[in-house]
Amino acid sequence: MEGRQIVAAACLSCLIGTPILAAAKEPKSIALTEIGRYSAGASTVADEPRTEIAAFDPATKRLFSVNLNLRRLDVLDLNNPASPVLAQSVLLGGKPNSVAVHDGIVAVAVEGAQKTDLGSVQFFNASGALLNKLTVGALPDMLTFSPDGRWLLVANEGEPGSYNNDPVPSVDPEGSVSIIDMKRDVTSLTQFDVRTATFSPTIPQVNPSSIRVYGPNATFAKDMEPEYITVSHDSKTAWVVLQENNAVGILDIKSATFTKLVGLGFKDHKLAANKLDASDRDVPGSSNDGAINIRNWPVFGIYEPDAIAAYRVKGDTYLVMANEGDTRDYPPGFSEEVRAGALSLDAAAFAAQGYPDVSTGAAGLRNNDNLGRLTVTNTLGNTDTDADFERLYVPGGRSFSIRRADGSLVFDSGDEFEQRTASLVPALFNSQGDAGSFDTRSDNKGPEPEALALGKVSGRMYAFIGLERTGGVMVYDISDPKAPIFITYVNTAPTDLAPEGMIFIKKSHSPTHKPLLVVSHEVSNTITIFEIQKDADDDDNEQDDDEDEA
Repeated sequence: MEGRQIVAAACLSCLIGTPILAAAKEPKSIALTEIGRYSAGASTVADEPRTEIAAFDPATKRLFSVNLNLRRLDVLDLNNPASPVLAQSVLLGGKPNSVAVHDGIVAVAVEGAQKTDLGSVQFFNASGALLNKLTVGALPDMLTFSPDGRWLLVANEGEPGSYNNDPVPSVDPEGSVSIIDMKRDVTSLTQFDVRTATFSPTIPQVNPSSIRVYGPNATFAKDMEPEYITVSHDSKTAWVVLQENNAVGILDIKSATFTKLVGLGFKDHKLAANKLDASDRDVPGSSNDGAINIRNWPVFGIYEPDAIAAYRVKGDTYLVMANEGDTRDYPPGFSEEVRAGALSLDAAAFAAQGYPDVSTGAAGLRNNDNLGRLTVTNTLGNTDTDADFERLYVPGGRSFSIRRADGSLVFDSGDEFEQRTASLVPALFNSQGDAGSFDTRSDNKGPEPEALALGKVSGRMYAFIGLERTGGVMVYDISDPKAPIFITYVNTAPTDLAPEGMIFIKKSHSPTHKPLLVVSHEVSNTITIFEIQKDADDDDNEQDDDEDEA
């Protein structure tokens, strides 16, 4: 296959607005070249993709990909990544949501018959033989092995099946994290090896005003919805993203207890670096036409990250998060999404923010050219007892963030995803990955960063962030967590749409002996393999294999 290649040198234009530290290393340019692609075929049921999340076994060079649509695990031979081959498929008997591999053991998270039922983890060897099956919490959405392989952690999202008002009860299981002790042979594991970390309001909270607990008639434990997990290098601590709750739980793995819940705060889109395009119909006088219109607005972003990954710099742990955003929509009992134009806004409160006109007139905030079309939540912003909203809150940060191990913010990419895509792929700006849907996502989470992978190349640590809506992968040098540097952006839309999962394969594990990035796309049902190429004049650097240190 002839490779598609984008190379971005570390030029001065890439550094505008980025602090330059005198002692910092010079950034190195890298390129992502597409060398292989696999298509799983078209889905037969809406919202049931055939490629979503994958895991790689370095010993057999096999890629394990969950196929939700066909209720199976697809096993691809990646010995020749230029031509991935479907080696076998393993039927699972339920909907798979995630897969992880460690030392030849393949673990798959499978939903129950109903998503509110208890789920399971099914264990296989690399040849697809079933080794064991254990019960975990409701809706196991993601799972990961600790670096030492001792623990398998499962994020049981516990999404409600419905929200209803009294006297009809909601169908809403508790969110939790299952911790499976893998110290014994996998075939000998029993339910006694499974412990459950649960949630309660007694867990110490940091920045509690930004932790969202808002499901109608839900207990604290039912409202928490674990989405994604990353584990410390010493396999002692896990950080659990609670996406809808805008929080991260810090988990002591050995004791299976949450030691802290950290609210992630809100992003002020009035700040110069935090602009956004807030409308899909922002051409004055037009009812349907969109345009690129990135500017400041009196809006607060709810970070609500999806993927999270940890890495270390000089002994300190940092957390990288893709701030996708999400909302709860369970009619008839509950739906939090509403257009800003449909709300009554407090004129005095918005005048204090510099926007005195809250009307639907041409200059008014509630006009469709301005904020009228913007999707906001109705669960935040009404700070008094009347019907008027004093603030507007939108799902997602349209960015990626880096935080310290305690959850405190170190860096946020601000509006750079929208600015970069507007410049590099203007026809695809805030689209669904094709020119025909140009600007249609501006009113709702924009480019929607979701997938995330970290990897070291030539001694530098890189973050690869997938944009679910616009498509493609943003690449940043994050060796200095306080001053990441944009390196490149590669977009293969409309061929490959909606990156959902990504894997970095380090060079010592790679069949090509060069680092690879594997991207699973849930809309196009494709898997794309990129080879990561460094500067031609870089010396080979064995630090590439020490991916948790920078």
